[in-house]
Amino acid sequence: MTMLSVNVNKVAVLRNSRGGALPSVLAAAEAALVAGAGGITVHPRPDQRHIRPDDVFALAGLVGGRAEYNLEGNPFAPPRDGYPGFLALVAAVRPQQATLVPDGDGQLTSDHGFDLARDANRLRPLVAELKALGTRVSLFMDAGAPNLHLAAELGADRIELYTGPYAEAHAAGDASAELARCAATAREAQSLGLGVNAGHDLGQANLGDFLRGVPGVLEVSIGHALIGEALHDGLGPTVRAYLAIIAGAGRR
Repeated sequence: MTMLSVNVNKVAVLRNSRGGALPSVLAAAEAALVAGAGGITVHPRPDQRHIRPDDVFALAGLVGGRAEYNLEGNPFAPPRDGYPGFLALVAAVRPQQATLVPDGDGQLTSDHGFDLARDANRLRPLVAELKALGTRVSLFMDAGAPNLHLAAELGADRIELYTGPYAEAHAAGDASAELARCAATAREAQSLGLGVNAGHDLGQANLGDFLRGVPGVLEVSIGHALIGEALHDGLGPTVRAYLAIIAGAGRR
């Protein structure tokens, strides 16, 4: 069955907007795990706009031995004051999975996958370094991306499908074309020996349709919609609602 990894970045956004320690990222992660989430995801950015390196270390202590820890980040971003670099963070906390994302400082959120024709040679030694640490490596990829075979050739274990276009189409009332694109890319990845994750703008309204339409999704990473829904319904009940949707899709 597909695993739910809860992204707690937005909890850190709220905390940082006021300063201090509230709301607590650790308390949010604990509530998600108690409710049954299979993992916790964070995306520490160099500008520290939400999750900070100290959060990465604290969450590693909380999650370790209980669930999967998934660190997302741009492997090309150099270290800077207060940010040691993505690979250094992975080396320090040894998460089960590192999801590599080609996001720049100017992006409000991740909005595209890697161009493997351009990026594969730069990624290859970084993927090898991460795997030598015992960390599974996933590459953030657009549905319909060309040259997917390069992901397997450079040593990645999985891809994470960027589902923003699917979510937008679903909200507009017809996601059939985007769903087919996601399904075709998932099948191609699986034929190359790659596992398939998915994430970005997935929510309760569109997750079931996505999982019923895309074969063999191993993991979904969900943060923005889930934390927004939890403001109304509570974090534990919201996580359990997602798990019910996943279970229902798996019984199709």
